[in-house]
Amino acid sequence: MRVLLTGSSGWLGRTLAPMLAENGHEVTGLDVVPGAHTGVIGTVADRTLIDRAMGEHGIEAIIHGGALHKPDIVRYPRQAFVDVNVTGTLNLIEAAVAAGNDRFLFTSTTSLMVRADVRAGAGEAGAWWMDEDFGPIEPRNIYGITKLAAEQALKLVYREHGIPLAILRTGRFFPEEDDTHEEPGGLNLKANEFLNRRLTVEDAAEAHLAALEAAPRIGCDTFIVSAPPPFAREEAEELARDARAVIARHHPDAAELYAARGWVLPETIDRVYDPSRAERRFGWRARSDFGSVLAALRDGTELPFAHDPDYTSPIVRQEREACMC
Repeated sequence: MRVLLTGSSGWLGRTLAPMLAENGHEVTGLDVVPGAHTGVIGTVADRTLIDRAMGEHGIEAIIHGGALHKPDIVRYPRQAFVDVNVTGTLNLIEAAVAAGNDRFLFTSTTSLMVRADVRAGAGEAGAWWMDEDFGPIEPRNIYGITKLAAEQALKLVYREHGIPLAILRTGRFFPEEDDTHEEPGGLNLKANEFLNRRLTVEDAAEAHLAALEAAPRIGCDTFIVSAPPPFAREEAEELARDARAVIARHHPDAAELYAARGWVLPETIDRVYDPSRAERRFGWRARSDFGSVLAALRDGTELPFAHDPDYTSPIVRQEREACMC
């Protein structure tokens, strides 16, 4: 298919674009900054640009991965989030309908599910079990609010026009340091997050590829995209009280492997993302999970995830370079 991929210069886009091409798709990348896979420079908030790109490249499907993200909150006003994340998304799906496309993918975020009480810690029943039916949803910042608004706008267009729609709420796959956690940090924190809230960028890209193929039979649905946790929902209470005991049941050598690396396992886990609907509905399951992390520690091989404390997004790099001129 001829696919328009927004956010093609970003962390996910530069992994997904070549994967799409390897699977026979013709990719037109759109981003506000140049990149190896970006052929159209501009913002999704520009409807004229979108319509021109759709026509000139004969676009048959859209994967909308571009957005302003949480780290951008300190750099842009709220209106910019509305323009890009909401208006831009509406521009794209309306253009897809006008072009007669039969599928649309939207990269959303599990972050919009983290309301104030979830962020504060475990609930009365223990660790929050975060599946697609979790609610009520009350995003805590403008990023989450606009991503949720975009999801709702997409569903409205689906109800009106029937264009197949897959919304992928991705867990964490960024390579940089976490901006809210210091201890443990770095590799240790990312490894821990594979227990409940992280996946590799490669697995995120493969989820999009699988959803693209399955979209017509999906109809309209929302999916959590994360590495499968080793836990069962029935362990939620114990996870909030003694996560290390639960981890030891599923991975008996985890503590020893961590100790050899000088790492620490989480004492408690307050939420778990459940990606099982994606596996049931379109056959995607992350290749890398917490077991993969332990296997790398056990065998002395490379860890299965990226870690780059100095990573900055392409737009941030571009702005910094402009300031130095």
